Parts: sequence; structure tokens; C-alpha cells
Amino acid sequence: MGEYQYYEFLAVDRPLKADQIDALRALSTRAEITSTTFVNTYHWGDFRGDPRALMGGYFDAFLYTANWGTRQLMVRLPARLLDLETAQRYCRTVSATAWAHGEHVIIELCRENEEEGYWEEESGQGRLASIIPARTQLASGDLRLLYLGWLLSISAESPHHDPDDDVLEPPVPPQLSVLSGPLRSVVDFLRVDQDLLAVAAEASERQQVPRRSEKELEAWIEQLPIAEKDALLMRVIHDDDAHVGTELARRFNSRPEPHQAARRRTVGELRKAAVMHRQERERLAAQQHEQERARQEREAAIVRARQLDALAREGEHAWLRVTSLIDTKKIREYDLAVELLVGLRDLSERKGHLDDLRRRVQHLRQQYPNRPGLLQRLDRAGFVALATPSPDQPASTGSRQR
Repeated sequence: MGEYQYYEFLAVDRPLKADQIDALRALSTRAEITSTTFVNTYHWGDFRGDPRALMGGYFDAFLYTANWGTRQLMVRLPARLLDLETAQRYCRTVSATAWAHGEHVIIELCRENEEEGYWEEESGQGRLASIIPARTQLASGDLRLLYLGWLLSISAESPHHDPDDDVLEPPVPPQLSVLSGPLRSVVDFLRVDQDLLAVAAEASERQQVPRRSEKELEAWIEQLPIAEKDALLMRVIHDDDAHVGTELARRFNSRPEPHQAARRRTVGELRKAAVMHRQERERLAAQQHEQERARQEREAAIVRARQLDALAREGEHAWLRVTSLIDTKKIREYDLAVELLVGLRDLSERKGHLDDLRRRVQHLRQQYPNRPGLLQRLDRAGFVALATPSPDQPASTGSRQR
């Protein structure tokens, strides 16, 4: 398998200008560039640009994946929708970072893989499209994306093992156990530890996101000062702010800060709880697997019993079918004949008549000595042991050593 790297940048709030597109083209002559996207795939060489610099000046989202296991996601938002202090409360490690660039705050989430010889075949195409709505959710005040970044940092699989076990967790956002589709895509892309997520979500189950009615919205809009309404309309008409609706909705819903539990959990406690959760999950999975195996065996036994009952009703006709199939001298019919013999053997074991079966199988070997295809199939089906009687059992009439 050859090298694979996938870079995708996306401009969401406003399209790129002509001079910006020209600058991007200077970085790569073979990239797919539009007024909102920059996409490039490498099977050799590398990208000459700096993704962080491009995020600062051009784009609102970035996704990178390489087939040796590195995965990276960056999101940019106006600072009035995501302040740096809040972002850094969750993102202050190697795996999750936040910084300010002009009037924006950028968060970067990165997953490395240090397993020797690791290689994957997954493509990055289409990944960012499934993730980008999480940016809008973050802009509306939903901090679950930031908390997922923090969980990525403390995963036991993280090569950096940062932060230390005694560090306290940040405030836990509500509804961690019911992630939206875009947030679930983030979890899948960055391979956030599922067991760690499950135990972390336990602290958010009792938190409720406030829901307000349309009548409350109408009353709230009516109370806005006329001057503020005019300013908002001017921003919409000039189309110079893509977040007017999000900003208003956030003010109306007034989403509170995540609830701070009376006793915050430490990183070490979460890691230990994740290990216990994984062990219990695997135990239950093994138990369910065993129960399913037993169920399938019971059903197979019932089906087999019915088949043997039907075979018993055939009587001598079943043996005539065996010889008829063999006489065709066709490989497929040999398989069917041996399959039928296996059924007759099972029926003989059930009735305790193996002597008769042994005699008949030995007779078949003597009758068709020059059919290697048949004899090999008999051996593979376990009829070697039936070719001769057991040491403590006298040979039946007509049987002899092969």
C-alpha cells in the first residue's frame, strides 16, 4: 500500500476572494480549489502550506488524515461566539489546543498513532461534511465538542498521557450520552475512547437543556430596543456576518454554563472507570456471544433431528441414493453422496447400529476402489475410522482390512 494523505479546508462564513485563491494555487497546482474549499490528496510528497496559518487567514474548518493513523481537525469561530478562556478550559494539551488569531478563536484536535507498522485504508473524503455542523453547535454555546477534545487528551491510548492523573476535569456539558450526528462523526473520526465517553457522560445525564416556546421568542424579540433591531437588520442586509442568527438564538436561549458537579472527577478516576467499563462491556459481550452460540446450537440440533427423522423414514432407499450418486462419476455428486453418508452415520449413532454402517462403508470402498475423488472425500468426512472394526469388536460379515 502506498502513502496516503488527505487535506481539506472549508470556508463557511464567507467565500474566498480572488487574490486568496491565487495565493492558494501558488501552494499547490493540482489541488481542487473553489471559492469555499481547498482539497488535496498526496500519494507522495507533502503539502507546502501551513494549515494553522491558512486557518487563521482563510478558512473556518480543516480536516487531515494519513494512512499511518494521524488524524487532525481544526475549527475557527469568531471570539464573540467562543472566547479563548472557555476554549482553553478544555483544550490545553498536545492533543487538544486552542489559540486566538485576530478576532477568531481556533481549536485543534489531533489523534496520533504510534503503533509500529499501523496502516489503514480509510479515505478522508466526505468526513468534514459530516462534521462541520458541530461547528454551528459550538457557536450556539454547545460545548460538547470541546469536552470531546479533552477526552481525546486523557485517553489511555494517547501517546502523550497528558494531563496527569490528579488533574480535575473541566465542567461537563449536558447530553454527552445523546450525541448529535456531527458530534458522533467527530468521535468516530478521532477515535475517542468509547468507554471513557460513557463514564464521562454519567455526570451529564441529569442536566437539561432549556427549551423555550415560540411565544416566548416573539415576546423577547418585541422587547429588543429599536436601535438594536435596526443594527441587526443592517448586518443581515450587508451580509457581512454569517452568525447573526446564531448569535440571536444563543442570546434568546441563554444556554447556561455547564453544571459544575459538587465533586469534580480526576483524570485518574475517569481512566480507571473507563477500564472497568470496558471490562464489563467485554464480559457482557462474551456472555451474549456464548448465549447466541448456544441458541444457534440448539436450533441446529432441532433441525438436524428433523433431517435424521426424515432420513430414517427413507429406509433402504437412502442407501440406493448413495450408490446412484456415486455411479454418476461426477465430483458434485460425490459431495452429495458423502453428505448423505454423514447423515446415515449420525442416524446409526443415534440408533446404536454402527456395525451395519461400518459394513456398508467398507463395501463401498471395495465396490469403488478406483475412485480417488470419492475415497478422499470419505476420509475427510471421518469415515477412515469406520473402514475397520474397533479392536474389541469382531468384524461383521463381509468386512475386512483395507
